[in-house]
Amino acid sequence: MQKNNLKKLLFISLAGMSISLAFAQEKPWNHIGRKATPAEVKAWDIDVRGDFKGLPKGKGSVAQGEQIWEAKCASCHGTFGELNEVFPPLVGGTTPEDIKTGIVAANAQGGVAQKTTMMKLAKLSTMWDYINRAMPWTAPKSLQADEVYAVVAYILNLSAVIPSDFTLSDENIREVQAKLPNRNGLVRFDGLWNTNGKPDVQNTACMKDCKVEDISSTLPDFARNAHGNLLEQNRVIGGVRGADTTKPAPAEPVASSLTKPAMKSTVATPSTVAPVSPVSPVKEMKPAADASAAVDVKPMLAKNSCTACHGMKNKVVGPGFNEIAAKYKSKSDAEAYLAGKIKAGSSGVWGAIPMPPQAQMKDADIKAIAAWLVAGAK
Repeated sequence: MQKNNLKKLLFISLAGMSISLAFAQEKPWNHIGRKATPAEVKAWDIDVRGDFKGLPKGKGSVAQGEQIWEAKCASCHGTFGELNEVFPPLVGGTTPEDIKTGIVAANAQGGVAQKTTMMKLAKLSTMWDYINRAMPWTAPKSLQADEVYAVVAYILNLSAVIPSDFTLSDENIREVQAKLPNRNGLVRFDGLWNTNGKPDVQNTACMKDCKVEDISSTLPDFARNAHGNLLEQNRVIGGVRGADTTKPAPAEPVASSLTKPAMKSTVATPSTVAPVSPVSPVKEMKPAADASAAVDVKPMLAKNSCTACHGMKNKVVGPGFNEIAAKYKSKSDAEAYLAGKIKAGSSGVWGAIPMPPQAQMKDADIKAIAAWLVAGAK
């Protein structure tokens, strides 16, 4: 009887040791996090390949695209995709002959002041994918698949690739690809693609104590502040890269992030960023208490990408917030007036570039921002 009990205890001990050993041999990261759910994977897996794999079903006409364009795209790209004030132009520089040959002659001949998107585009999937994931600038990923088809159709029509009564869809997009002006304009560098190809650079591999050359970039004096202070135009995500372009360029090259620790970006709007040198980390400053403002609107401005088009003290795409506050400080119904402009959009008040409607914002947030502007935008 005692021998049987001893055998049982020995067996249990060995089994326990085996289980402990198995856990000890497992990689520590096997128990970190969890598997993504199918819904989470689907939300991220939205890329469209050059052969159109991943392209969702849908369709959109040129006429529909024009309406969407005027409401959500024209403020940055112009009514005909020709605007060069905010971003490089999308349309222009291509000819009917380019559509026949598939190579934009102006790319090789030169003489064009600036290459447009349509001059460089070789894969229609690239345009569809980019618009789908990144546009409009103030609300990326907000377009439905049919709307993306419509916007792409409108751009293609502006370039005379498709007629004005055309409807682009997942079923005919491959046929349209065969009409792109620069579809045959890709250049293949064998040294980058073939393992036995000749590389286009010569260098010695370094694995230890490698010398890192400082990398920096500058703008000529006449262009340094041409589009407003870069310091106040940083996105709220990622490393801060904008220099204070209201000041003269530094006499010495600015050290790059390769030789200095990466700067941590605080989620701050331009108003919370103090003018500093390009290499100084940007610190978040607590906004001063303002008795006239019931809530802090800075997070609302960042969340709704208001700071992508408006600086605190200068024009970016639209006027600076302090300029708006100064213009309407004596208007009796300024708060209601500004709330209506934010909600429905506006054009012609501050120039030719219209402000798109912000219908996605909550009425309470719009009212808070309007009240903040009336109070002086501080």
